Parts: sequence; C-alpha cells; structure tokens
Amino acid sequence: AWVSDEKIYKKSAKDPVKFWEEHAKKGIEWEKEWSKAYEEKIPYFKWFRGGKLNFSYNCLDRHLKDKANKTALIWVPEAVDELPVKITYKELHEKVCRFANVLKNLGIKKGDVVSIYLPLIPEAAIAMLACTRIGAIHSVVFSAFSADALKARIEDGKARILVTSDGYYRRGEKEDLLKKAKSAAKNTSIEKIIVVPRLGKKWLFGMKNFNKELEKASPECKPEMVNSEDTMFILYTSGTTGKPKGIVHDTGGYAVQAYWTAKWNFNLKDDDVMWCTADIGWITGHTYAIYGPLLNGSTSLIYEGSPDFPDPGRWWQIIQKQKVSIFYTAPTAIRMFMKSGDKWIKKYNLDSLKILATVGEPIDVDAWMWYFNKIGGGRCPIIDTWWQTETGGTLINVLPGVGPFVPTVAGRSFPGTKHVIVDEKGKEKRKGKLGFLAQVSPFAPGMLHGVYNNHKKYVDTYWSKFKTKYDTSDGAILRSDGLIRITGRTDDVMKVAGHRLATAELENAINEAPMVNECAVVPIEHKIKGQVPIAFVVLGKGKPSEDLEKQIKKHVDEKIGPTARPARVYFVEDLPKTRSGKIMRRILKNVLHDEEPKGLMTLVNPDSVDKIKGKVSENK
Repeated sequence: AWVSDEKIYKKSAKDPVKFWEEHAKKGIEWEKEWSKAYEEKIPYFKWFRGGKLNFSYNCLDRHLKDKANKTALIWVPEAVDELPVKITYKELHEKVCRFANVLKNLGIKKGDVVSIYLPLIPEAAIAMLACTRIGAIHSVVFSAFSADALKARIEDGKARILVTSDGYYRRGEKEDLLKKAKSAAKNTSIEKIIVVPRLGKKWLFGMKNFNKELEKASPECKPEMVNSEDTMFILYTSGTTGKPKGIVHDTGGYAVQAYWTAKWNFNLKDDDVMWCTADIGWITGHTYAIYGPLLNGSTSLIYEGSPDFPDPGRWWQIIQKQKVSIFYTAPTAIRMFMKSGDKWIKKYNLDSLKILATVGEPIDVDAWMWYFNKIGGGRCPIIDTWWQTETGGTLINVLPGVGPFVPTVAGRSFPGTKHVIVDEKGKEKRKGKLGFLAQVSPFAPGMLHGVYNNHKKYVDTYWSKFKTKYDTSDGAILRSDGLIRITGRTDDVMKVAGHRLATAELENAINEAPMVNECAVVPIEHKIKGQVPIAFVVLGKGKPSEDLEKQIKKHVDEKIGPTARPARVYFVEDLPKTRSGKIMRRILKNVLHDEEPKGLMTLVNPDSVDKIKGKVSENK
C-alpha cells in the first residue's frame, strides 16, 4: 500500500498546512509556485495563493511522455452488442484539445460558464477537461434531471454554451435528451447548443454536431494557466425544491485533494482499472470516475447503462471482462444485488478486484458483510467513504494499508484534516455520544469556496451554527477507538418523547432483521411524544403481514429500545431513490402528510411513489 503506517495521522496533524504544501508539490505540476499556502478569513479560505497551474495539463499532458499509449478511459455502452471503447492518454489529449478549440471558436473564454448535460459517455469527460484547459467553468447537470431542473441551473450560472446529446440508452430504451435540453435552453443565456449524436437522430437546424466540430478543430491547444483559487467548476447540490445551490470548487486545492485521496484511498497503482459507478452529474463522478484516476495517470471505467440490464449479472460481467481492480459504489446498489440473489455472482470471476469502496450513505452490517464476502471473496478491504458535494473529495474513511475495517464505521479524518463531534453549541462531545459532525481549521484543500453568487446562502448553510467550524449537517459518533461512525443527516434526527434518535440508527437496526432487504424511516408529529418514527420496509423474504410488522417492532425494541419502536410499518415494493442511490425520505414525508411530493424528476423510479401512496391510504 502507498500508506501502511498510521503515524501519517499524527505527522500530518502536527502541521496540516505544511503537510498539504509538501503533497501539493509532489502530486501536482505547477507553472508557478504559490506565495502563501493557506489563508483564512472565515467563512472563506484560500489554498496555494499565487500558485498557477492548468488542471487538464495535470490530467493529460504530463502523462504523455511515458503513458501516451496507456488506456485512460474504458467506456462500456449499455447495449450488449455494442463494443466497449478504449481511449488512450494520447487520444484523449487530442480530443480535449480539439474540443477546447471548438469552445474558443465559439467565443468561450476564461471564467465563462459551460453547461454540460450528458449521459455517461466519453464526450462528457472530453467536454469537462476541455473547459479546464481554457479556464472555463463547467457546470455538469445530471442527465436524468428534468428540463426545469436544467433551466434553473443554466439561469443561475448564466451559462453561454450547452453541451448535450440527442439521447442515451437506459434499460434498452432510447431516452430523448435533446427535447429536454432545447426546452431548458429557451429564453436563457445559452448562445449555442452542441449535440453529441449518441442515437444518431436527426436534429434541428442551428445546433452544432459535436463530432463534426471536433474534426474541423485544430488538435493543438495550449493550456491556459489559471490561479490556484480560480473557480474550476460549479456543481449544484440536488436541491429539488427552491433554488439549487451552486457549490463552487477552485482549481489548485481541488486538484491536490482529488489526486491524493484517489491515490491513497484506493491504493491506485499503475496497472489498476478503477470503476466508480457514479454518474458525472454527481461529485463522486467528477472526482473518482474522471479526475482522480486521470490525475494519477490511471485507467478509469465508465458504464452508460442500468446496473441490472439486461440481467442482474451485468456489473459482474463488466468487472470480469475489463479486469476491474477497484470498485466504488453505493450501499443502495449493493442491497439491490443482495435482493437478486447470489447466482448472478457465481457466473463470473471477480478475482481481479483488490479494493472495494462505498459512498453516498452509511452502510448497514448485512450489506457490508455481503459485499465483503460475495463480491470481494473475503479478501478485499472495504473503504467506507464519507464526504459531500461541498468537500470535493473524500474526508473520512480508513486507508487500505492501515485499517481497521469495521462494518458501518467510516474511519478517521483523511491525513491533514480534522473533524470533531459537537453539541448544538459547538462544544465537543464525549466519546461514544451522538453529536454534530463539524470540520475545523485549516479546512481541507478540496472544500467549497462559496455558493455561486449567493454569499448569504453559503453563510446560513455552513457557518451560521458553529461560526468557526464548518457544519456538515451530518450526525456522528466518535468511538472509544478514535474511529468516526456517521449516523446520517442531522436533519434526519427526530425527537421521540425527548430522546434524540437518528433515522439512520433506526434504519440500521431494522435492516439487520433477517426478513428485511432495506428500509427508510421518517418521523411524523405525535400529540404526546412530539414525533414518532414510521418505517417503510422492502422485504427480502416473507409476505407482508401483521405478524411480520410485530416482529420488526420487537426487533427494534431489542436493538435500540421501545422509544425507537416504529408507530407503523408499511411494506412497500421499492423506496423512492435518486439515480445516485439516495433514498428520498422527504418524499415519504410528503406522502404521510398528504402533500404533493416535489422533485420526482430526480428519481430513478418515480412510479414507486404512487404505489407507496396506495399502501398508506389503504392502511390509514
């Protein structure tokens, strides 16, 4: 392993700024060194001030001398009869230069915003890297989002160009993307739409064909040097109601954290193939499907389609065929595969795997053990990573060469960063006590540098509660062994008869019941107790019955205590989820309160909501 001595934690804690400075020099190539490594004036801070670099140069050009013919990207299309595409560093470099020139010819210059509304296809990486080559700011919008969601993000960022495709394949069906893109771009700041012909459909006059523009453009484009603290991209957090928050990430600090977290967390070596299953519409896709592996000169795999198409063996088939060694996915996906049974795994050889990792939400014991034994064959460490859109890269997890690997426990703050667990007033809690997770100064280099054009939102969301500490809005416990266990969003904490209860705690307990595949818990108001928990349960085995409901309640009594006992258990076929695997508890709350659920366009399974409504009204 790159790191196998836990002294790294003590050493980096002595002088975090010096630690990051040394690693910034080792991991990234700078055109000009910084004059000041870290400067802080809360709520803002800057890393490597005065330093100059180009991000795409660090992902591509610097690897050309010894890795020109190495595969940078493997793209697996959804259609089984369509062959995977491998792109070398040299080929990717040329395509990125050409597309950077396309953007320049359209008048895009440093600091302009380009909206990217693409599925998981190589052109998404090309477009993102081309923006960073000329100092333009990319704003990637998840392709499953609606036209309205895209429009809101275009308007907020005042994007001048929209890069989209005519569509993509999902579960064997052709999804029309262009219709949504055109409707979103109407009456906005968008001057030109560039379209990738993924489905080869005819489209209307006045739009640019990505491939044709690429052919016409020059294959040489000098990288534009930017300041370390210049904005590299905006990514909107999946706020589905109200105005979305544009999280601002800079260039130098983000590059340093993306490089080192990718290298150390996944023990990235030269011959590795890394597959992070996240879409580029999410921060995980930005940092670990595209940028982290490329900064390290590694090979990254991206897959266009559904995880279980044409059957639940698809992912395992890809791992076998492409010899994937690092696999990074969400607990939701793991639970989905648990449900479909082991026969699909037995068909394939997964011996190429070395490291397994999870992201997106706390993982329960059953899913962890299944992942460890069935997918990793009991030999691959599981890295359970905690981080956020706002943090740019992972921040709490164990390192594969150090451990320990404890189911449901994320681990320690990444070397050079520090998190504390505090009470409402920001005072540190004793070990073993649930509190709020906060980050303390010096703040990690990959952290957000504001909310786009919205200082007030930035201060209110992250700094109003603890003033000098960054508020993560997550709950956590510092265990006696010094490891941090994340319990879930603190906005998912309920008070039942005066007892603080994190929904994640209760969900973990219910998930441990043998008949349960997965569940979600939301609180509703109660005249006497203030709030009571309601559980929505997807069964792994057995049929819904009153008896089963009693068993689950009894199980909770034993695991946590009667205060946590759900007032009701609804047995449902599926839980509403975003494509990144997050369960949308807010929608379940809407259903319980007879409110019209908002934000269904971000769901991968919007039809689950009506079925849940039916169950709730049946049992009222």
